[in-house]
Amino acid sequence: MMQAQLDQQVAQATGEDLGEVRFRGFSLADPLTVCFDPEPCDLPPQILDWDQVDLERNVALIKQPVL
Repeated sequence: MMQAQLDQQVAQATGEDLGEVRFRGFSLADPLTVCFDPEPCDLPPQILDWDQVDLERNVALIKQPVL
């Protein structure tokens, strides 16, 4: 995907002006690439698995008897 195509799609999806999207500087990022972010590369990838978070939060309010 070319940068111009990405900018147009972001502008269309967000409703922002194309100039504003270009000013903000969007780019494609592969979360499997460790150093895709300009942050220091000695940090682990900053990815959150919302399904796992939901499973960890899903606790019973009333203890159910074990059958």
